[in-house]
Amino acid sequence: MSEELLKVLKSAGLDILSCMHCGTCTGSCPSGRHTGLNTRRVIRDARKNRATVLSDDALWLCTTCYTCQERCPRGIPITDALLELRRLAVREGFMRPEHRRVSEMVLECGHAVPLDEETKKKREELGLDPVPDTVQKYPEALEELKTLLKTCKFNELAAEK
Repeated sequence: MSEELLKVLKSAGLDILSCMHCGTCTGSCPSGRHTGLNTRRVIRDARKNRATVLSDDALWLCTTCYTCQERCPRGIPITDALLELRRLAVREGFMRPEHRRVSEMVLECGHAVPLDEETKKKREELGLDPVPDTVQKYPEALEELKTLLKTCKFNELAAEK
């Protein structure tokens, strides 16, 4: 990676250098109880400017519940730093296949999980409009969203590299 991780994080207002490695983030992480996410290790690797942190699958296991950030005794914006690391990872071409597929769905139909016929039927049975007021209901809004995503080069970021 051409840029140092710490510099990029710091320029985004995410100073992680004050971490004292107490482990509160990892110990309180609900996702970490069920996955291989070790928040403290990810932050440590970013602090040490290990570019491997960007290709680490654990980076994508965070559910962004902000529990670690709320409980950090030093007030480090941990979740925000993880999100910034994800942004950097995507820019460098690292993205889990599952996230890539979700991105493709957003590019295609404006939603990570598009409505299928079964869901539309269930909505009707509940007395709801089969298609909620989203871009799936308004084709012109979907086209505007697609234009916005292309303008932001989201399609390029989501593409396989």
